[in-house]
Amino acid sequence: MEAIGHWVHDLDPFLIVFWTKENGSDVGIRWYGLSYLAGFVAAYLLLRRYYAKERSPYEGEQILNLMTFLILGVLIGGRLGYVLLYDFDDWLKNPWKVFEVWKGGMASHGGFIGVFLALVWYARTTHQSVLAVGDIVVTVTPPGLFFGRIANFINGELWGRPTEVSWGVLFPEAPGFIAGIARHPSQLYAAVLEGLIPFLYLQWRFWKSDHEKRPAGSLGGEFLCLYGIMRILDEFFREPDASLIAGITRGQFYSCFLIAGGIGLIAWVHRKNSPQAIDKADSE
Repeated sequence: MEAIGHWVHDLDPFLIVFWTKENGSDVGIRWYGLSYLAGFVAAYLLLRRYYAKERSPYEGEQILNLMTFLILGVLIGGRLGYVLLYDFDDWLKNPWKVFEVWKGGMASHGGFIGVFLALVWYARTTHQSVLAVGDIVVTVTPPGLFFGRIANFINGELWGRPTEVSWGVLFPEAPGFIAGIARHPSQLYAAVLEGLIPFLYLQWRFWKSDHEKRPAGSLGGEFLCLYGIMRILDEFFREPDASLIAGITRGQFYSCFLIAGGIGLIAWVHRKNSPQAIDKADSE
């Protein structure tokens, strides 16, 4: 469908609708839910391939155990992150809304925190290095981010800022739709910037670098830096969905902490694994 030279978003957020409630809301299988499933399946298949190519110690039941922790971290962290980082005032008025998952609302930054805590829990439970586990996990994370952003576009949510570019989209729920104000399809930009580019980079680093010589935690730090930078770039095209902090969007503000954490982690693990540090540790 076209209007005033721009495509009007008319994609259905449901793959299948089972029934419609009296209030007009539908019940069925949403693309957004399928995007999470696709991300988890992609992570599982990548972990299977890593083991087959002797790049990871996880196989069979170990992969399923790790995936259980990751799923809990993503879902719980993503939901809590949304209500605390983006919807805090409403949450104070109605604390129970954190359980209203059917209304949507997930935050990638919250998901990162949730996954980190899940990794710490998993590493302590299995007596492994959280840095080594984290390096593997970050390489299987981007597909989920990619599919999630595609689902955001299908849902017609998290639209971009007004634009006059030929590929601008008219989102029916966005302000200015009636006036024919097109917006950047920032969800698709995010799919590339936050999902595809980090995936290609981390896969290249994972397969081309010597994993036995690579300091544990370096890939995790690189992922935090790369994602933070990509998210900041994408936010220039995305319409802010919450009040600004220090004159920048919340996504950009929170991403600064990811970049700082990534830089700090990279510096720490390389210093820890430097020849001088190793010699000092051996002498002690």
